[in-house]
Amino acid sequence: MRMPDFGDRGRHAARHTDAVNRRRGVAAIGAATAAVTLAAVTQLSGVASAGSIAASTQFYVYPSSSVMKWDAANPGDSREPAIAAQIAAQPQGIWFSNYSPSTVQSDASTITTAAAAAGKTPVLVMYNIPNRDCGGASAGGAPDTTSYKTYIQSFANGLGAHPVIVILEPDSLALQTCLSAAQASDRDAALAFAGQAIHTADPSAKVYMDAGHSNWNSASAQAAALNAASVKTSADGIFSNVSNFMATSDEVNYDKQVLSALGNPSNLHIVVDTSRNGNGPASGDPWCDPSGRALGQTPTANTGDSQVDAYLWVKPPGESDGCADAAGTFDPALAYALITNGPSHSASPTPSASASPSPSASPSKSPSSSPSASASPSASPSHSPSSSPSASASSGGCHVTYAVQSEWAGGFTAAVTITSAKAVNGWTVTYHYGGDQKVTSAWGATASQSGANVTLTNVSYDASIAAGATLTGVGMQGTWTSSDAAPSSFTLNGVACN
Repeated sequence: MRMPDFGDRGRHAARHTDAVNRRRGVAAIGAATAAVTLAAVTQLSGVASAGSIAASTQFYVYPSSSVMKWDAANPGDSREPAIAAQIAAQPQGIWFSNYSPSTVQSDASTITTAAAAAGKTPVLVMYNIPNRDCGGASAGGAPDTTSYKTYIQSFANGLGAHPVIVILEPDSLALQTCLSAAQASDRDAALAFAGQAIHTADPSAKVYMDAGHSNWNSASAQAAALNAASVKTSADGIFSNVSNFMATSDEVNYDKQVLSALGNPSNLHIVVDTSRNGNGPASGDPWCDPSGRALGQTPTANTGDSQVDAYLWVKPPGESDGCADAAGTFDPALAYALITNGPSHSASPTPSASASPSPSASPSKSPSSSPSASASPSASPSHSPSSSPSASASSGGCHVTYAVQSEWAGGFTAAVTITSAKAVNGWTVTYHYGGDQKVTSAWGATASQSGANVTLTNVSYDASIAAGATLTGVGMQGTWTSSDAAPSSFTLNGVACN
């Protein structure tokens, strides 16, 4: 199975056609699971079954996930025990976001066969719909509907007669603003075909269609989109909150409203992505690697609610949305923050400060790289990446760079790197914006702002910088109105770096 060239499924600059309704994010390649057995589910070929999945169902841990590879390669990292126990040991979605028609059948077969041998159910995320992401930062997928149907049929043929959960095309129904009426109709037909093809090829499969999330479209509008895609006859239910941070209770309430608007069909149930929603959404609902988030409910089919089939980690925790790192990159700093920000963090080992907590991006032979949250504005970026503001400041004692990673009309994400000639234990970086930028969230640091002056202060895991080492994994998301000119006047612990 191959890792796709997914430079930017972080959807960091072009995915919010409606910036108010669509702060979301999609997620991820990878996986990891707990253990135990599974009760197989039966279905009529091509038609969704009426029963929810058994509460005893256990989900498959994918041994080639990015977190598993990082864990194996970093046994001496002080964060490794916590990440191994609280993230790598949990089941996560395995994303098929690389359009690879020649290998998709064997890729699917390899996973489902291994999962069945272990008595587990894999969670596969199909993400290859034509016009994916409305041509934004996560553009890609099949070139046309005919190709997509062929691709889906091959995927279905690879499932075998094994229990499997298929999360079918995140954003495909919540985001259709770029499509003409004819294109939307073609997409609806393709999704209906996909559900039927999967059920026919594998009667034990469960298929769930896109419901967006509770802060996106209205329940009635989302129900209408689902109905147009024949959800009642092509799927077993709906999914929501993929790669987002909305509270589980809000998602369940919203999803039930969607089902009610569909007439409460008895064969449709709910799946919620709880991978990173332990603290709910960040203030202002930033979508891209926001700070302060925490792991949510661990994956389970024992939900205690007859309408809710499962809480799943569709987005693998610790994989970047595209701001802290390239989209889909496993970043141990992000992963560890999700652990320490949660209520059980006191039981987690405290990492010793490392010289450089830069993300580890171990290569993977997974069916896809990890798509991530996208919040792109409808307007195209005002600057091309080559003209995006950036700055670099250095002196004999320190070197600071600030580089915009993505930019659009009214918003941006940026990364900061820090190099110090002397060893540092605890750091503060200040700089002065040349425009009217406002920082709304940060990662790898806490941020405060007074006018054009910004102060970044280390967080617990990246306080130390070894002499001559470079600290990465620090960045921010923000807004601007009339000017986004590059910053200047960098200091490190009060010492000018220019």
